[in-house]
Amino acid sequence: MESKFKMPTEEVELPSKGLIYPEDNPLSKGVIEMKYMSAREEDILTNENYIKQGVVLDKLLKALVVTEGVDIDDLVVGDKNAILVAARILGYGKDYKFEYKGEEITVDLSELDLKYLDENNLPNKGVNEFTYTLPHSENPITYKLLTGKDELKIRTELKGLSKISKNNSPELTTRLKHMLTSVNGETEMKDIRYFVDNMMLAKDSRALRSHIKDTQPDIDMSFTFTNSNGEEEDATIPMTAGFFWPDV
Repeated sequence: MESKFKMPTEEVELPSKGLIYPEDNPLSKGVIEMKYMSAREEDILTNENYIKQGVVLDKLLKALVVTEGVDIDDLVVGDKNAILVAARILGYGKDYKFEYKGEEITVDLSELDLKYLDENNLPNKGVNEFTYTLPHSENPITYKLLTGKDELKIRTELKGLSKISKNNSPELTTRLKHMLTSVNGETEMKDIRYFVDNMMLAKDSRALRSHIKDTQPDIDMSFTFTNSNGEEEDATIPMTAGFFWPDV
C-alpha cells in the first residue's frame, strides 16, 4: 500500500563527480538522493550491537540513501565522507559544536567545501585507477582509491594477522597491498605484495600517501579557530561522539 506520508529528500553531490564508477553503476551520475533522518534511523544510531561491531554508520547510510541500486560499499572514502556530513546536516542541522584544545568550537557543516576529483588525473573515465611514479625508486605504479569493500577486506586480513601474532600490526603495508593495482606493469597480487614487503622505500610510501591525500576527492574538514593566545590556528574537524549523537 502506498504511504500517505511523504519523506523529504535531498540530492547530495559526490566529490568524485561519479567519474571513477562504471557507467552502469548509479553512482556514476555523481549525485545520490538521501532522505532526512527519522526516528527509525535514530534507532540505528543507538543500536549497541551495531556500535560494537563498528558498522553503525554504514547501517545508517544504507537506510538513508534512496537512490535505487546504490551499494554503499562501492563508495570510495571521500564520497562516503561527504555523504556522512550530509546525513548529519539532514538529521541534526548544520551547526556542529565540539571542544578543541580547551576551546568550544561551532562549525557550520553546510559551508564545508567539496574537494572535487581533477579529471586530468584520471586516465580512464569509469575506472578507479590512477598512475603515479614513485619519486625515489622511480618505479611506475597504478593505484585505486579504497572503497568500503576494500576496507572490509583490510580489516579481515588484519584481524587474521593479529591471531598469528598479537604484536604484529602491519596496517600500513596491508593497506598499500590493497591499494596498488600494478608495479612496473606487474598486476599479479603476489608480485605487488612482494614489492610492498621487500622493495617499497619508506620515502616512496610517504610520498604516495601524501600524493593521494592531496589529489583524492573528499570533503574539506579543515577549520580555522582563534586559540587562547589570540592566534589563528588551522585544524581538522574531529568526529567526536557529538557528530551523530549531539546530545551525548
